[in-house]
Amino acid sequence: MKGMTPENIARACQGTYVGPEECKNTEITGVVIDSRKVEPGNLFIPIKGSRVDGHDFIDQVFEAGAALVLSEKDLEDESRPYVKVDSTLKVIRVLAAYYRSVLKIRVVGVTGSVGKTSTKEMIASVLSEKYKVLKTEGNFNNEIGLPLTVFRLTSEHKVAVLEMGISHFGDMDMLAEIARPDICVITNIAECHLENLGDRDGVLRAKTEVFKYMMPGGVAILNGDDDKLATVKDVNGRAPVFFGIDTNRQISADKIDAKGIEGTDCHIKMGKEAIRVHIGIPGRHMVYNAMAASAVGRLLGLSPKEIKKGIEAASTIAGRCNIIHKENMTVIDDCYNANPQSMRAALDLLSMAEGRKIAILGDMFELGPDELELHYNVGKYAVDAGVDYLICVGERSLFMCRGANDAYEFIKKDAPGHTCKIIHTSNLETMPNILSGLIQAGDTVLLKASHAMEFEKILRMI
Repeated sequence: MKGMTPENIARACQGTYVGPEECKNTEITGVVIDSRKVEPGNLFIPIKGSRVDGHDFIDQVFEAGAALVLSEKDLEDESRPYVKVDSTLKVIRVLAAYYRSVLKIRVVGVTGSVGKTSTKEMIASVLSEKYKVLKTEGNFNNEIGLPLTVFRLTSEHKVAVLEMGISHFGDMDMLAEIARPDICVITNIAECHLENLGDRDGVLRAKTEVFKYMMPGGVAILNGDDDKLATVKDVNGRAPVFFGIDTNRQISADKIDAKGIEGTDCHIKMGKEAIRVHIGIPGRHMVYNAMAASAVGRLLGLSPKEIKKGIEAASTIAGRCNIIHKENMTVIDDCYNANPQSMRAALDLLSMAEGRKIAILGDMFELGPDELELHYNVGKYAVDAGVDYLICVGERSLFMCRGANDAYEFIKKDAPGHTCKIIHTSNLETMPNILSGLIQAGDTVLLKASHAMEFEKILRMI
């Protein structure tokens, strides 16, 4: 790892190096916080958790070949090199920022309320047509995950696509100070983390904290169809690049042909150039992701042909609008997280499916004082979307169930032939009984809830 010697690490962390003089200028080979993953030459950073303190495993990691550790405590054996610091949790961020600063690499930061991960995947797929790309894996988008992603960078990488997730004011300050993006993509501003951010205006303020830490000459790429983002006229003295559907924005899409859960065809215009693409990941929102990826690709010198190839090669990941064909049925695995906007998008996708449509929806968290009304409205939306079965799971989802029942009573008057079976359960323990005999050949089942609802367990039941 370029520049990551014990001497430089101590200086960057404002810590004190203790150990043999001959070890001070040896570059470490990697950074880990899990003692079980230490390999020879690694730096081990012990983190204090609610149940486990990583400092308890320092002897073990040295035996595994660690070249250096950070420690908040004095270690007895000074022949083993370590850097004494005040807080390893704080230092992991400081050290990641230092490492990012010594690398000659372009960074694309991706944030927003909905669609961060799928947009990050699309951008990485496009850029991989020209560059060696590192992208955020899984949910490594927070104050620990982002530094660990940065530490995975090597001299071979030319571009990093870093996802940044927040839930409080100030979170973005911490993340953006590490990432220092050259390009910043914001997907949208939705009803998400309202418990901490208040309202959508608060979400906008929290997300746009990233602008303060962009590199000189950095470019913001924003969803121009989002009413909040459309108000952003200047980012550090430079006009944003906007994308939108059926508009004259810098990047736009039209002639959209939905193929149901098999994806979408569309025409993407990039100034005077245009491409016709097939987006294999279903959902109209993926058109926005493709536009964002096109904007990034053009800024980083990709040709229209390369952008088209990258969009069409993009795939999704488990829990994020992942289409699973199981025997004679289809599952839309979108159970990683949820908020009202992403719930509506998932229901729109389900409505495109053939055969019976079964929606299994669960509680959404961190929605603030209006959370019950927001659940109620999702229930109404599900019935309006034409689901045949709606199974609501969780205490908050009781109000989702009520909204669905009210909508169904209303819709029956105008469409007496339409039926919708609505079920509520408080927890997952009853799901095997509910599902028994329910799912038939040809059904499409949507799974969606906040991550803490553990809907991946339902996926294993189906």
